[in-house]
Amino acid sequence: MEINQLLKKVRKIELKSRDISNHLFSGDTLSMFKGRGMSFSEVREYQYSDDVRFIDWNVTARTGVPFVKIYEEERELTVMLVVDVSNSAFFGSKEMLKSELITELSAVLAFSAVQSNDKVGLILFSDKIEKYIPPSKGRNQTLRIIRELVDHKPKGKNTNINGAIQFLNNVVKKKCICFLISDFQDDNFEKSLRVAGRKNDLIAVYISDPVEKVLPHAGLIKAIDPETGQEQWIDTEDVEFRKAYSDWYQSRTTKLKQTLGESKVDLINISTDDDYVKKLLKFFKSR
Repeated sequence: MEINQLLKKVRKIELKSRDISNHLFSGDTLSMFKGRGMSFSEVREYQYSDDVRFIDWNVTARTGVPFVKIYEEERELTVMLVVDVSNSAFFGSKEMLKSELITELSAVLAFSAVQSNDKVGLILFSDKIEKYIPPSKGRNQTLRIIRELVDHKPKGKNTNINGAIQFLNNVVKKKCICFLISDFQDDNFEKSLRVAGRKNDLIAVYISDPVEKVLPHAGLIKAIDPETGQEQWIDTEDVEFRKAYSDWYQSRTTKLKQTLGESKVDLINISTDDDYVKKLLKFFKSR
């Protein structure tokens, strides 16, 4: 993409996502998440009604007088966007590709962090880590993230959620709010997900397209797996095939919901034909 086209597209996404972010996050966005975390401040002598769980036994033993640890709320949050850029994201049967929806969603969430004066970072992944932008504050950081989302050319084709989560756990040491945005065309990432879910406030954003849920009546068509490149002729009018596909899709989505639930990870389902603003608003209101 030429630089003028890129800047024009980035500007368009900036204006749209900033307006949406102002609408969605006009109040205290931080109250929607599971606490900011607490950092140690100081110790003082025990007072009546203090919680005995906060007694500092080392200081108490040295002085002979009970002391308690005082904690203060951490004032700064880190928002991490962990974004799937594998080949399956470059598909869409409606007005938007899944990748375009992912870009707009990520921009909205990035601007919400900026509005709250928090840090925001980005991890792009396919079957490898494609790009890492360390968390930082400010509008320039958000524009950098949007530019990467718009112009990045993935080197990998497949999806490795396990690798992306492990990378997140390694590079972000403090608790963060993490949006894992993907169509989840992958398996065997449950263990890493549980670790990340315990450490961080993790929200999975499941991106889909209507054609993936219900096959169109289109006769005999050639289907191509965008990640493996495997081709197969299928008869979309075959009743038994349609039922088998529907059962497979339902089983896959049920398993994903179960995996996320067991890992204490929240889920937002967004399709390319959805009003994603309403979906986000509904989710944040539920918190």
